Amino acid sequence: MTHHGVHHGDSHSHQTHPYHLVNPSPWPALGALSMFMGTMGGAMWMHGKTGGGFLVIIGFALVLYTMYVWWRDVVKEAREDKAHTGAVSRGLRAGMALFIISEVLFFSAFFWAFFNASTLPVTPLADTWAITDGVWPPKGIEPFDPWHLPFLNTLILLLSGTTVTWAHHAILQGNKRETIQALWYTVILGVIFTACQAYEYSHAAFGFKDGVYASTFYMATGFHGFHVLVGTIFLAVCLGRAYKGHFTPEKHLGFEFAAWYWHFVDVVWLFLFVFIYGDMANKLMPAFETIFTGLNTIIMVLGATAVACYYSYKKLVSGGFTTHH
Repeated sequence: MTHHGVHHGDSHSHQTHPYHLVNPSPWPALGALSMFMGTMGGAMWMHGKTGGGFLVIIGFALVLYTMYVWWRDVVKEAREDKAHTGAVSRGLRAGMALFIISEVLFFSAFFWAFFNASTLPVTPLADTWAITDGVWPPKGIEPFDPWHLPFLNTLILLLSGTTVTWAHHAILQGNKRETIQALWYTVILGVIFTACQAYEYSHAAFGFKDGVYASTFYMATGFHGFHVLVGTIFLAVCLGRAYKGHFTPEKHLGFEFAAWYWHFVDVVWLFLFVFIYGDMANKLMPAFETIFTGLNTIIMVLGATAVACYYSYKKLVSGGFTTHH
């Protein structure tokens, strides 16, 4: 007889809570070792030491292997062990949400650097930063026309956002054929975006070391491109799992996280297109200055009026305006 999940008479009792304790795994240790090898190899390679490049390759390969076997075990826990209960799923969703928030803060640093350099440009003088106005983009930099390839890439990513949403709705309806079809479209669009960005980089009129504009541009757009590549792989794995029938209307956390990540990538690109390719912060700066100046004037007038009204009222209440005959 069973009571609250405990079998009486057995030597072992079953857990009475919905949470999941993972089995001992070698993958965290292997991941730490592989990242250590990659870091040491990278330092050796940059300093011209023998064997550094080999260590980087081995470390990177082990990182990829660790990611594969670790997430394979997570899928096994969900499908075979039935360990992803409602409470566990909520915890996983919270973890993914916090990860995306950390990614937002990561990109915020690059946007901050770009805004700081673009809205308050200064010119260097004798290894010091002179307090003089500069120009943006700096002299000698020919930025991309935002309405050519960057605009095409914007349309590609926005379209991919609709196809991944289509895939989500197909999963919720239990339609395997449309899920696979929509995921194929999304993965292909992700590959096209990466190819277009590689073409754009190969035809850039400036290099990574050509000043603050170039470095902030490549850091922001390059890391976004890396995230697109990761998201494309994420969705390709979901495509393979869709072929195997892993996703059901009730259980599809793996795809849900991939969709969240992909929408995050879309939103970051929109900010890149508007504020870095389009340099909208500088274009809107005169309007902002006019608005702020007008608001400041209105606030000053209202403040002075309020002070005058207050003292007039105090004077009136105290009888200061009464007339003596």
